[in-house]
Amino acid sequence: MAPRDPLLSVLKVCLLNLQSDDGQTVTDSNPHLTSCCQLLELVLRKGLQQPVLSLGRRDYWQCFEQVLRQDTCGRLCNLAWAVEQTKTCRKLISAQGRGRYLLRLGLSRKSLPQFITYLLHTPRVLEWYSPTFSILRNEEFSEPFMSLLLVLSQMEFKLDMENCSFLDESWLLPVCEIYEVVPCRQVGMVFSYLNGRVFLLDMISGGQAHVDKFISRGDVIDEINGTCLRNSRNGQAGVVLSRLKGSSLTIRIVRWRARDGTVYRPLVKLLRTLRIENPWLQLGPAPCQPLAANDQRTSAPTQCLKEGRIVYIVQFLGWKNIGMEVHLDLQETHLTCTESSSKLTLCEHHYPEITCVGRYAQPDYTILGFCVINRSQSNSQTSFNCVVLKTASSKECGDIVCRIATGFKHTEWFV
Repeated sequence: MAPRDPLLSVLKVCLLNLQSDDGQTVTDSNPHLTSCCQLLELVLRKGLQQPVLSLGRRDYWQCFEQVLRQDTCGRLCNLAWAVEQTKTCRKLISAQGRGRYLLRLGLSRKSLPQFITYLLHTPRVLEWYSPTFSILRNEEFSEPFMSLLLVLSQMEFKLDMENCSFLDESWLLPVCEIYEVVPCRQVGMVFSYLNGRVFLLDMISGGQAHVDKFISRGDVIDEINGTCLRNSRNGQAGVVLSRLKGSSLTIRIVRWRARDGTVYRPLVKLLRTLRIENPWLQLGPAPCQPLAANDQRTSAPTQCLKEGRIVYIVQFLGWKNIGMEVHLDLQETHLTCTESSSKLTLCEHHYPEITCVGRYAQPDYTILGFCVINRSQSNSQTSFNCVVLKTASSKECGDIVCRIATGFKHTEWFV
């Protein structure tokens, strides 16, 4: 019976789990992705011998760097590009982080088998591995390993390569979000610098961060308008914001809460240190997370056609969330809200009667509302009613708001 390596057996099971999603694209939210990456790393580290006369430890990242130095024929286009992109990423500091980033690049580009092939055909680098313990120098193990890599290369991976600031510490990725901040006088964020990371310590009352609530105390500022703040010195984030004063901002935020609602593991020690230095620090509530694409609560249709127009199927909330399903018909001059079952018209308003329309600023919210004149009041009194609707998705929510606003512009009254 041919010998088997336990790492390869577990890796095979992991690949089967990745394939069990009916060929769907593998994203960072896939529960089996982290295990797959960890196993690939263990295979590349198994039997890797450490230099005798060196203070630093050797990792598989140095192997790929050496492959480029050994090759003189210009054959390593894909690997050379990947290594160069990894080396220029300012969010990575250690060899461990760079190696992990390179593996993720290989998965995204379907080029991981090529990377390992180059490694296997570079004898001077392959000698770094023990012929007794390593998988790469044992033909009985290296061939099955390459077969598994070919299976991986047939899968579609869509990974967020910008979410890499914590690869130095962990394969576990944090919740990373991007927020657009409109030009304002004061963003109103107070920072604390710890271990090369920029933490939000507090928000100034009246500042844009306090008003929009797009960030919580304890979150990490990862980027501002493309400027990486990893390993930044004290005051650097303030300098960047001062330089961009009056401009719109694109801020990449690393949440201190993980996807399961607990504290993101690599941040536990840093947050403890931060609270020791600032005992008054109060960590904010968990931000609301959007539903995944495959986490639909209902498979019922969300739109229907009426006289060639798209009519949205939404819930009429009214004064409270009663969960009534209605048809919202956005016509050229007015909108009509009709109960789905009884076809009863609940409200009908021309666009000039609508004083305002909007939705909550967070992109994952599906609730919108508009205010209209209350016709039941006498002429001597002026009051307004607010109609609140809940849509099936944030995209439809935005579409409806835009269409109501456009209808108002088309029927605008001038005096």
